[in-house]
Amino acid sequence: MDRETRVFAESHFRGLRGRLPSKVCPTPDRVDFIEKPDSFSYTDFFKSYLLPNVPCVFSSAFTEDWGSRKHWVTPSGKPDFDYLLQNYGDVVVPVANCGVQEYNSNPKEHMPLKDYISYWKEFIQRDYSSPRGCLYLKDWHLCRYSSAEGLFTLPVYFSSDWLNEYWDTLDVDDYRFIYMGPAGTWSPFHADIFRSFSWSVNICGRKKWFFFPPGQEEALRDCHGGLPYDVTAPEFLDSHLHPVLEVTQEAGEMVFVPSGWHHQVHNLQELCAVQQEVSEWRDTMPDWHHHCQVIMKSCSGINFEEFYQFLKVIAERRLLLVKKIGPGELQCSEDFGLGLQHTIFDISRIAEVLASVVVNPDFQRVDTSRFLPQPEDLLQQLQEALATTEPL
Repeated sequence: MDRETRVFAESHFRGLRGRLPSKVCPTPDRVDFIEKPDSFSYTDFFKSYLLPNVPCVFSSAFTEDWGSRKHWVTPSGKPDFDYLLQNYGDVVVPVANCGVQEYNSNPKEHMPLKDYISYWKEFIQRDYSSPRGCLYLKDWHLCRYSSAEGLFTLPVYFSSDWLNEYWDTLDVDDYRFIYMGPAGTWSPFHADIFRSFSWSVNICGRKKWFFFPPGQEEALRDCHGGLPYDVTAPEFLDSHLHPVLEVTQEAGEMVFVPSGWHHQVHNLQELCAVQQEVSEWRDTMPDWHHHCQVIMKSCSGINFEEFYQFLKVIAERRLLLVKKIGPGELQCSEDFGLGLQHTIFDISRIAEVLASVVVNPDFQRVDTSRFLPQPEDLLQQLQEALATTEPL
């Protein structure tokens, strides 16, 4: 990122303050297809898709050197079961049953990959049916293991990935998933974890996406406020009523899924939704706000305390990347590939988010006495770093 792009981005976010998601993100009438890697820079992606928060599809040329595309696929374009069995056959993988609805997701079981591939072959031989149902290998964290090395190369467009950077720092989790399944497997309507952006590459086969821009999912809620499990039902695919975008993803292609866009695992519940759900017990439940945090943690995987820890980890890593070496002189460590300007941009975004968190009434009810550093102190460090880097 160069300085001009950073200034452009900061101006963009200042213009978004106070605006609703549906007003921030206009609905495009199509999804752009990016053909050539050589003529498409990080700045091009950042300005045209990441900031405007709209989807796009990258051609297979962007992934042609990936090891998974070379080794996992037969010359005829089918999954290479022999290679997968030889290298990962005994690995235990999570498998969902697409034919069974459990709330707005599917029940899961675990089995060795060799058993799932055996099922897959049988499913195809039985004309894509099975008494066991339609089973889909999903959310397999293969990249946690050394055996995943060389399978893919992180595209530069997604190098600034705070969620995976956070989990990699703690060395306990990640959000890099592998999905495998025969024709007919699918994922129910959802938005990605914490409303983050994501990207998805098809190693082989074809995949159809149904996209709904942020805010448009509100029109799909039922009388209880719940979102649909399956938006391919006829009542949801009327483009005059609901602005859905359809994308067919071919082998090797990469889809960018913008922040907050619902598409066809479980919709994450936010604190305001939790509070609304349990509001009738507010006056009678001791420590009502604490219980809301517990419920939010169980539903969405994070509460205010962990959200602060997430911001702190990324903030401290960015502050380390900017080193003062003399009066008015700064350098950026080389271990963050996007450079000094992107580091400054990240610090400005973290500072803005943290500033909104510390004044949030619900966050102020959280016991922060054991937080190191204190949220206000961390915010001051970020603001001082921004003041120091202002001329750059």
